[in-house]
Amino acid sequence: MPNLSKSKLMAYRQCPKRLWLEIHQPSLKQDSAATQASYAVGNQVGDIARQLYDPTGKGQLIDAQAEGYDAAFAQTAELLEGTRPIFEAGFTASGALAFADVMLPMRKGGQRVWRMIEVKSSTSVKDYYRDDVAIQAYVARKASVPLIGIALAHIDSTWVYPGGDNYEGLLVENDLTTEAFARAAEVKAWIAEAQAIANKRNEPKIATGGHCNTPYECGFIAHCQSNEPQAKFSVTWLPRIQTAALKALIATKGVTEMGDVPDSLLNERQRCVKTHTLSNQVYFDATGAAADLAPHKLPAYFIDFETINLAVPIWKGTRPYEQIAFQFSVHRLARNGTLEHQSFLDLSGKDPTKAFAEALVTACGVSGPVFVYNASFEKARIKALAERFPRLKQSLLAINERIVDLLKIAEQRYYHPSQQGSWSIKKVPTRHCPRPLLLRP
Repeated sequence: MPNLSKSKLMAYRQCPKRLWLEIHQPSLKQDSAATQASYAVGNQVGDIARQLYDPTGKGQLIDAQAEGYDAAFAQTAELLEGTRPIFEAGFTASGALAFADVMLPMRKGGQRVWRMIEVKSSTSVKDYYRDDVAIQAYVARKASVPLIGIALAHIDSTWVYPGGDNYEGLLVENDLTTEAFARAAEVKAWIAEAQAIANKRNEPKIATGGHCNTPYECGFIAHCQSNEPQAKFSVTWLPRIQTAALKALIATKGVTEMGDVPDSLLNERQRCVKTHTLSNQVYFDATGAAADLAPHKLPAYFIDFETINLAVPIWKGTRPYEQIAFQFSVHRLARNGTLEHQSFLDLSGKDPTKAFAEALVTACGVSGPVFVYNASFEKARIKALAERFPRLKQSLLAINERIVDLLKIAEQRYYHPSQQGSWSIKKVPTRHCPRPLLLRP
């Protein structure tokens, strides 16, 4: 009977088939760039956690990948007899194994005891983190670790980085001891059920669905989908599936084809998507689009931003996961029809926000519509810049007052079957659009 790691047990909790594939067909796994990036962020936050929980540097980090599991378990047992913080301490018991992010020594009643902290790069306690912590506590206690408490530490998104590599306050703890200890019977059952799945000779027959991306994106989804008949026009292309009746039709009756959904269950936009997808015809309300654009005279500006959001801030005065604008593109369409382009890009490594804000004010002028696609993003970034730089506040907020959202117009006036129900700027095929409508001077 193999010892199942916490990650394997969490995979089982998401989907038994995922667990089986993790064990028997790991080469089929294809983690997305986003998943790999999340691993990198987790490692970075883990590094900061070690600094915070061991400011004197006396703790011991156990590297199971380099030393092997058996050596890691033996080293953990030895260190548990001491009084130094331990990072990535390993335990195995009852058919499972786990590695603790942080183990802190304490004294209680004259005895050496330990407190465990699991560190997450999110900004809140997710429900599935509670399962994670329950597993950690169960395995450690079954391994005879004198564990008196367990907490989950996550990022405080309201914390502002003071600079100087001072990350005190980045993490906030939530004590989950009572809850985690009380779930021992549940965890024991998960391990038994997961062991049964792991020992099956054949891959479980479980269809793809919403669980493939909840709570984590599964790297086996391409494999699973390749073994299933795929809908020609998937019902998932219908935008904003929110009504109970439509959800029930999909979930309980297994409807996968858009064409099998009655029009009576669809709103106007969903019916448009269904009609034009099935007929493979472009929908374009040119008259309506012209009317939408008519009030906006030249000169006009077209802007787009690029941002980064660092889990661990590196610039003084910024917060975890704050969207930091570092690049923009602005096209200006003049009254005579000429098109000019200005751009900003800061790769210096310094905080780019002030220079970005100053350049944006200059590039956008003082009059004329400012067109964006999905205005909520750019407007939120501009508002944040205005709050941070009072001297530029009036000019920045004036740009927000001029913004016109092209997404709203596109959603109402245009649809191409290749969009598959999405109006994301990457989905709208402008190369297929009819002759563009010109803004008038």
